[in-house]
Amino acid sequence: MSIDKKIVADLVANDVGFVTTVPCKQLAGVIDAIDKSPDILHVPSNKEDEGMGLCAGAFMGGTRPAIIMQNTAIGVTINTLVTLTQYYRMPLPMLISYRGELGEPVACQVEMAVHTKALLAQLNIPTYHFHHEDDAKELDAILKHTFMCNKPVAILTDATFWKGY
Repeated sequence: MSIDKKIVADLVANDVGFVTTVPCKQLAGVIDAIDKSPDILHVPSNKEDEGMGLCAGAFMGGTRPAIIMQNTAIGVTINTLVTLTQYYRMPLPMLISYRGELGEPVACQVEMAVHTKALLAQLNIPTYHFHHEDDAKELDAILKHTFMCNKPVAILTDATFWKGY
């Protein structure tokens, strides 16, 4: 099973019925797999903070949500994460492409990579970093954990995990 299909299978197995995504080259395969899944309503977003609002609406409507995004947008999501997601104790798995590490071809991506983990830690958001495909074995347990404790969780997936930029 491809890594993209494994991620979708874990989402479905954990009753995630709504996923919003923001375009990303690294995440294109998993976004395509989500779009093809008959078990998940996929609604693309223009911006990550708007996507989190959509996820909040899905959760309040009784559907488990998830968002797929880039780490470069963590800065614009802080207010939404704190005043909506965390305040109302909403579980939100965030599958995040972690741009800006070794081999990054776009210089401006590096600056946000320097701050990503620190910002997530400051917000007390549990963070997991997937470097290799085998790390995805943890996804099922991570999803179970976020829905059990009603907290957002960040799953950072770097270029090595996706086999390059």
